[in-house]
Amino acid sequence: MMHRLVLCTLLLTLVASAQPDERANENTNTESWSFGYGSDEGGSGSSYLGVDIADITPERISALKLKEEHGAEITMVDGDAPAGKAGLHEHDVILSLNGTSIESAAQLRRMIKEIPPGRVITLGLSRDGQPLTIKVQLGDRSKAMSWEPHLPQMPAVPSMPSMPDLDLPVSIVVVHSGSRSGLMLENITPQLGEFFGVKDGKGALIRAVEKGSHGEKAGFRAGDVIVRVNGQPVHEASDFTHALRGSGGATVTVTIMRDKREQSITLTLPEKKDSGRLLEDSFDVPEFSEETEQVISLAGNQLAKLDTKKLQQDMQQAQQDLDAAGECLQERQHEMEEQQDEMRERVEDQQEKIREQQDEMREKQEEMREHQQELIERQEDIHQKVSHHWAEI
Repeated sequence: MMHRLVLCTLLLTLVASAQPDERANENTNTESWSFGYGSDEGGSGSSYLGVDIADITPERISALKLKEEHGAEITMVDGDAPAGKAGLHEHDVILSLNGTSIESAAQLRRMIKEIPPGRVITLGLSRDGQPLTIKVQLGDRSKAMSWEPHLPQMPAVPSMPSMPDLDLPVSIVVVHSGSRSGLMLENITPQLGEFFGVKDGKGALIRAVEKGSHGEKAGFRAGDVIVRVNGQPVHEASDFTHALRGSGGATVTVTIMRDKREQSITLTLPEKKDSGRLLEDSFDVPEFSEETEQVISLAGNQLAKLDTKKLQQDMQQAQQDLDAAGECLQERQHEMEEQQDEMRERVEDQQEKIREQQDEMREKQEEMREHQQELIERQEDIHQKVSHHWAEI
């Protein structure tokens, strides 16, 4: 029971955070498991196979023994869905649907949208490089998924005292709901708080109000922000749930922000049930259908694939690589500094040699001038002597 409750909580959290981004992720390479169960597939909107699919990449052609880069690889099969019952396997490659060639996962998804549920389709496959033809009767998702998260009356799972710590991505918006109030709440950010007139982004935003619930009868609306319960501040959605549980009376006074103005609403609470169990009456475990159990099982499989230990090892290895690269850069910088010092010494030596050569050249020039002067004086002396000799003759 505890394992099921943990999976339910994480599943509802993932669905609530992922639904606004489905359209943004529509062009990614891998189709998520909502290919079989999503709520925005268009067309008739209710046909499904119950598989995960991915585009064929050049790296996968050899592993799948394909001749060309086309088709859609099956990465996961729900054994209880139409795909599993028809005999589809993981790593089968869907090459055609009713004779039409499949070029990508997105094309296959669009074609499934356009076929009414209950129709029998013919899939052309490649399994380990061998051609194969399988007929599959499409399932009706609208019947299998009548509890889809956009319905406000969907039963929700509150936090439990013994809930283990889960490392959730920071982008997930956690949604809380209580059957006692009929309000679906979510945490708000400082930016949203400024928009709704709530200081510091503290409070619980009412995302939806269940029809006919105590919250609707009390006058709550979607878009109200709960800031206090019985005078106690509410910083996040879980504070509201805890305040209702700790209330000993039949009513609580809830202070909200509506149109950036505070208002007080009296919420009448239903009588508590003395079940004698660990869980309080504010949380009634819903009866899950077989199809819902399949979805929970798929979510469990997805969680099992998250190898946090391997991720930590990869991060440690990446940090070690960065440290090694930093050391290598420091060594290289040190070598360059040594080379620069050596170059400076060589340049200084060359400059000193040039100065010495210039000094030697100046000395030689001075000697040459002195020698020339001496020659000139000798020539003059010889000239005088010759002139005197001719004068005597």
